[in-house]
Amino acid sequence: MSKYDVAIIGSGPGGYVAAIRAGELGLKTVVVEKDPFLGGTCLHVGCIPTKVLLHHAEIYDHFKTADELGIEVTGLKINWPNVLARKDKIVKKHAKGIEFLFKKNKVEWVQGWGRYAGPGRVSVDKEGKKSEIEASNVLLVSGSEARALPGIEPDHKTILTNRSILELPEIPKTLIVVGAGAVGVEFASIYHSFGTQVTLLEALPRVVPVEDEEISTELDKTFRKKGIQIFTSSMVDSVKKDAKGVTVSFKDKEGKPQMLRAEKLLLAVGRKPMTENCGLDKSEAKLDRGFVKVGPYMETDEKGLYAIGDIVAGLPQLAHAAMMEGIIAVTHIAGKPAQPIVKTRIPNATYCEPQIGSIGLTEKQARDAGYAVKTGKFPFVGNSKATILGNHGGFIKVVSEEQFGEVLGVHIIGPLATEILAEAAAVLNLEGTIDDMMNMVHAHPTVWEGMGDAFASVRGLQINV
Repeated sequence: MSKYDVAIIGSGPGGYVAAIRAGELGLKTVVVEKDPFLGGTCLHVGCIPTKVLLHHAEIYDHFKTADELGIEVTGLKINWPNVLARKDKIVKKHAKGIEFLFKKNKVEWVQGWGRYAGPGRVSVDKEGKKSEIEASNVLLVSGSEARALPGIEPDHKTILTNRSILELPEIPKTLIVVGAGAVGVEFASIYHSFGTQVTLLEALPRVVPVEDEEISTELDKTFRKKGIQIFTSSMVDSVKKDAKGVTVSFKDKEGKPQMLRAEKLLLAVGRKPMTENCGLDKSEAKLDRGFVKVGPYMETDEKGLYAIGDIVAGLPQLAHAAMMEGIIAVTHIAGKPAQPIVKTRIPNATYCEPQIGSIGLTEKQARDAGYAVKTGKFPFVGNSKATILGNHGGFIKVVSEEQFGEVLGVHIIGPLATEILAEAAAVLNLEGTIDDMMNMVHAHPTVWEGMGDAFASVRGLQINV
């Protein structure tokens, strides 16, 4: 008999959530983690540290405009070491919290590099010492790492990744960000607020290219108005370092050679799956460009071997997606009814300023899928709470199916977008219609009530604009 019901390789958001749910379901569970702490990239590098800095940047922006609120502020300055210290304190607090939850749910964990070693076996390598764990099922959650551009390798001092930019000893005066996806625009937002002159370079025709086109247009307009320089459809040719920083050569959208200089360069060109050296060559699991193919319950073609998170083919590299994938996998392992994940019902939250929250199909995706599409849009300028907050730019856009009014997608840019996205996620998950949402009472005054006007706008019945 196997010693464990499930062995989980990796303690990122997918891994630790899967482990806790497995413990709750009565499965004897062990987690193998290469680092001496729990939480993975999301807690220690991605989700949490960046959102701490974004929150600090937002507070700093409030202080800069305090006179509008009738508050006099003098001697305003940033204590950068204290900002970094608070970031680290929050991360450590939540890492300890995961340890507590493991103990509470009788989840064991061991440090070391875990590999799939064949059916029912996981090998663990720690500082050259090898051991083996027996488990009826193995869940691989090895995560991802930042991609580099060909010939441009980060040195983590001048050419940075999303990991090394969190440890800068001081705020740079100038920063070039290569890549205008979620990571790129979040760091552009952070450092612009802290006084850095920021330039965004994006190879694709628009910023945040996975979002609805109107969202991209609004963010582009808002960033430029703030003073963030943006080059889209621009390909980087080379990056040269010297004692003063970097020189980036690129071709702009007209194909003309351009050159920019800055103290620091951030590579934010996406993430690649960490599936090498994980033992998948000893399995029947199939890969697609390094991503693992799985079935509806996250099981690979190797029976008893599951994969979740950033390494999964065809699903977004998002912490909350990994969490639900982990819950689905261990629920299936436990023999309980599990509901497969639906890609179009996974919310996407980007925490730049203005915030972006979206779920479901964009207008273009809905039309390309053959739907008869009807859209509605409500601007936050018509929302009283947004005016109170002094943040009434942006809008909520609803994409619906014309005949029955089924909500196909909701796309938000503006105040608290990542929070009011909750209603949109609920309506898509419950397959609600425009009429369902128009009949829902929204509290006033809230930013959230803008959702009611947005749904009503599909019928031309919005009140506040």
